[in-house]
Order: sequence, then structure tokens, then C-alpha cells
Amino acid sequence: MDQQQQIAMVQQMRQHSSGNDQSLQPSVTYDVTVKEYMIPTSAGETRVLVYVPNRKQTDTVTWPVFFNMHGGGFVLGQADGDDSWCRLIADRAACLVVNIDYKLAPEHKFPTAVYECYDVVKWMQTHADEFSANVSMFAIGGHSAGGNLAAAVCLLNRERGNEFPILLQIIDYAVLDLATDPAEKPNFPEAIPADVAKTFNTMYLTKPEDALNPLASPVLADSFSNLPEALIITAERDSLAQEARTYAAKLEADGVKVTHKDFAGAVHGFTHHGDLQMAEDAWYLMSDKLKGIFNQASV
Repeated sequence: MDQQQQIAMVQQMRQHSSGNDQSLQPSVTYDVTVKEYMIPTSAGETRVLVYVPNRKQTDTVTWPVFFNMHGGGFVLGQADGDDSWCRLIADRAACLVVNIDYKLAPEHKFPTAVYECYDVVKWMQTHADEFSANVSMFAIGGHSAGGNLAAAVCLLNRERGNEFPILLQIIDYAVLDLATDPAEKPNFPEAIPADVAKTFNTMYLTKPEDALNPLASPVLADSFSNLPEALIITAERDSLAQEARTYAAKLEADGVKVTHKDFAGAVHGFTHHGDLQMAEDAWYLMSDKLKGIFNQASV
């Protein structure tokens, strides 16, 4: 399948998914202000949504920042799909949330989105004063494909000499191994069909050997030392859970602090679809972990 055929296929998938959105919504409304920005990156202009808690703050206090990347197999989804949950994070963790609407494949293949997301973090660092942002308190995370991008940005940041401090990476049921055939991964009736996962991977990668690049498959990195502390969330009945467990084990083996929570009975995407209480438990875990990390850093 050539790129034009890939684009035609994914456009149909996007139209179908946009008409069938039944995403969960938080049980509480969170008081935050949201503004949209178009910022320059290596991928062109990138749309971001910035969430600011509506709470009193002294002139001398700056906000920690959490960068969020949505899921969708690298080919579907948009930042707006995480809107209500970014509000929760901003309010509960008392931080800015930068929700990145990164470029999608197959129109923009690997490594476009990795460098694009990195550039967004770099841009926020250089424009921190405009947002009362604290450049010493950054965290990054994502869901499914977005978790892959979060892990890749951490690797790229280390490769570049840690241009900015990332205190925490949140990896939520992420695909971290594009090199292994999805058909060879653990299988569950509720899991993403292997042929669909393989199609997504093919659309994302520029060439098959790119799957061996740690920026595409973070679990294949040669070393995991000097990477940020990690909160890793897995769903028990998800074909991607094992590679996230492997990622957690490799981080720990190289001295990185890891908090791993496996949600029993959960399926891929459970933080956005399915049981609200289970989803909120995961989002509360994320926001509480962020708040704790930021509070600890401010001491």
C-alpha cells in the first residue's frame, strides 16, 4: 500500500471515528481557562491547548507544566479528545497543561511527531515568562501512541544533554515496541486487532527498519539510566501491557524510580472509554503523582 492509499484509508477511519465519539467525561467540572496557540516547530505550526487553573496565585509563584499527548495509533485522534481530562490534571495537580495536537501519520511519518513534541517543550521553556511557567518543573505524558511519544521525547532530551528538566514521564497503556509483530504480542478478545495495529505501525514508520530506532520503540533503548522518574499505567487485558512492564523493569534496572499500576480487568483505552470510576482512578493517580512530584521539587 503506497502513501496515497494509506492517506485515503486513514481519512475514512477519521471520518468514522469522529462520528462515533462516546468518550467518558469526568464526574466533576474543573475550573480552568483554556487558550489555543499556534506555535512554530520543525513540523510547521503546531496547535496546542494550554490549560491554566483558575485559582489565586501570588506574583512570585510560577506554574509547573505538564505536556500531554493524545492517543490514536499515530494516525487518529486530536488534542480535543483529552480536553476534559486535561482540565482535571490542571486543577488537581495545580499546574499548566500543554495539550499537543501533534501531526498525524501517514501524512507526517516518523520521526515528525517526536521532534514536533520536543519542539513544543523547548518553545514553552523559552516562552515560560509569558505563561508564568516554572522551567525547572516540567513533566510529560501520553496515552497509547502519545505515551510512546512521551517516552521518545525523554530519550531525545537525554541524547541532547537534558536541555530541559523532565521530572516525570507518565506512560499510559503505551505502545513501546513497534519492532515486534503485533500478532506475536499477547492477545485478548478485547485487544486492538493485530492487523489494525500492524496497519497503524506501517502508516507511522517511514521504513520498516525505523521500528528498531528507540525513538520509535523506546523499550529498545540501549540504556535507561538518567531518564525521568516514571508512572506507568497498564491495562491487564491489553496486548501492549507486557511491553510497558518490560519498559518499567528496564528503567528500574538502570536506577530510575518507577511507579507501576496495572488496572485489573481493564482494556486498552480504558481512561477514555468504559467504566468511569476506573478511568477516574487512573486520572486521579496521574494528577496526584504530578502534584507530589511538583511539591517535592518546590521544597
